[in-house]
Amino acid sequence: MVNVISLVAVGLTIFLIRHQITQTFHDLHRVNVWLVGLIVPLTILSYHAQTEVYRDLFRMLGDRLSYRFLFRVSLELNFVNNVFPTGGASGISFFGVRLRRRNITVTKAGLVQIMKLLLLFISFEFLLITGLLIMAIDGQANELVVLVAGSISTLLVVGTIGFMMIIGSERRIHATFRAGTRIINRAIHVFRRHHPETIQMARVEQIVTDLHDNYKLVRSNYKQLKSPFFWSLVVNLTAILSVYAIYVAFGEWVNLGAIILGYSVANFAGLVSVLPGGIGIYEALMTGVLAAAGIPAALTLPVTVMFRVISTLIQLPPGYLLYHQTVRRAHLEGDVPTVPQS
Repeated sequence: MVNVISLVAVGLTIFLIRHQITQTFHDLHRVNVWLVGLIVPLTILSYHAQTEVYRDLFRMLGDRLSYRFLFRVSLELNFVNNVFPTGGASGISFFGVRLRRRNITVTKAGLVQIMKLLLLFISFEFLLITGLLIMAIDGQANELVVLVAGSISTLLVVGTIGFMMIIGSERRIHATFRAGTRIINRAIHVFRRHHPETIQMARVEQIVTDLHDNYKLVRSNYKQLKSPFFWSLVVNLTAILSVYAIYVAFGEWVNLGAIILGYSVANFAGLVSVLPGGIGIYEALMTGVLAAAGIPAALTLPVTVMFRVISTLIQLPPGYLLYHQTVRRAHLEGDVPTVPQS
């Protein structure tokens, strides 16, 4: 059943971008194929960087996991997050189940995944500020651009500080999760009258305690965050440079700051999209933001479409094959299927 669902998800993704795939092939005659090919090594470097982030964070928590295993999980995780769009919730759930086979608790795996996302957000903050400075130097930082960049920066900073304040206090984290659990249980109770406590409060309390204890361990070794922060920066840089490589392949050396801004807006919107990979929303926002920054939509749209299609074709097939193997092995061994929970 899990294989059928994942296969349908892949098929849906391909169906949704079928016109984009066709347009990409039509646009190939306009571009330098060798420059487009730079996406491949940049993608490999991105997965390498993600693997190093995981290795560093688990090492801080006292666990040493192999590079090969974590590289594979990174590929599988990308597939899950793209075809099961739930704002990252599916990925966190899958990651916890996947790491359980290495004797890593679900709570610890969840903290590592959350810490990785926080590091990605924080490192992107530096890139966003740099991009705004580049645009200002080039005279493209108009009021709209400054407003968008400032809004994203504020959300990143406030969200990060707020999360750390909650998870860093035992009282606050318990209060927050208790309130959230009660709200969810009440909502579920509307449909399941005979189950007033679908999510057991005692279990939540145990998970929250483990989460807080593991966070304190990370915080006590904060100096060791330099390495995962660096690799998080590399992850973001490879994505931005991949987009920029397509522009150069089209013969256009556009403002790098504008690319950073457009990429950030499109990706944040993609997090809340109900469609795989934020299809449609991503392209529209990327085109709109870059147009506001002075890059013509006639150029931005084909570049964005080509980037999205090529990235999908490079990453989705290996991710699906590895995910399929993992699920199949879990069924054969009688383990709990690695189904992402939305």
